[in-house]
Amino acid sequence: MTGQRPPGARSVDELLAEARARITRVTPAEAARRVAGGAVLVDIRPQSQREADGEVPGALVVERNHLEWRFDPESDARLPEATGYDVDVVVLCQEGYTSSLAADALRSLGLAEASDVVGGFRAWVADGLPTTGGPAS
Repeated sequence: MTGQRPPGARSVDELLAEARARITRVTPAEAARRVAGGAVLVDIRPQSQREADGEVPGALVVERNHLEWRFDPESDARLPEATGYDVDVVVLCQEGYTSSLAADALRSLGLAEASDVVGGFRAWVADGLPTTGGPAS
């Protein structure tokens, strides 16, 4: 490593801890219960991971680089599921790291209920929750 960290810069671990302090994280079972109650489960994993490992039936696929545009209620690119600031969104990634940052970004847009799945898709599979495709099914 060359040079010193610039003033105000934070490590990715610090960013993650800050994001997690601002959101509510849920277990896979809690996420499944919320989805059964009307929450939107959003799978932000890239296509290659979904093809290799499988998917959660009924999850809305929005890859990470499009998420804010698709869920900002004021965006021209928003999805029909982005019905307003009170939409209950549960974000899912592979292991539960990127989803924390993504849920915090949605919270910053005003979606106060945005949360993520602790342990991500791997924890979902380990808990025996439904999947399709990939070796998990």
